[in-house]
Amino acid sequence: MWLILLVVAVTVLVADLITKIVAVALIEPGDPVEIIGDTVTFKLVRNSGAAFSMATGYTWILTLIALAVVAGIIRYSHRLGSIWWALGLGLVLGGALGNLIDRIFRAPGPLRGHVVDFMSVGWWPVFNVADSAVVCGAIGLVVLTLFGFEFDGTRSGGAKDADDPALTDSDTATGSTQSDRQAPDA
Repeated sequence: MWLILLVVAVTVLVADLITKIVAVALIEPGDPVEIIGDTVTFKLVRNSGAAFSMATGYTWILTLIALAVVAGIIRYSHRLGSIWWALGLGLVLGGALGNLIDRIFRAPGPLRGHVVDFMSVGWWPVFNVADSAVVCGAIGLVVLTLFGFEFDGTRSGGAKDADDPALTDSDTATGSTQSDRQAPDA
């Protein structure tokens, strides 16, 4: 599963870096490019805050948080047993790395760099590919957690996957398990 996580993370990272390079090269600050009227525009913004321009002025703290997220995902990736968790964590990892690279290498300096944001949709704050990946990945992970899908590929709350060989067709229909069918102790 770590390979899926890696492929997703690298894909997001490359897409984020390329789109930021193109945005900086082609979009003039303060001169938005209209895509669909003034509803969808490309507008170059240097963001010192978190996703969607939140927490501006706390760049160094956000950098440390991003480093911790990246380290945590890498540290525990070998335990992955779920393709869905690999996809979600890959999105978060790729997005975190994309914005982390900006914070480390862009002006005004290391750990204080501003993230390049350039996509604007209606009233929503300006964002980039990395922001979108982090948000989509995080939403996916919350959904997985709410539905009982564990990091290691198992289901919580006693629920079992439909392809579990210990279940029969009647078990899946009734929700019973093999332990439910065993005779009680006398």
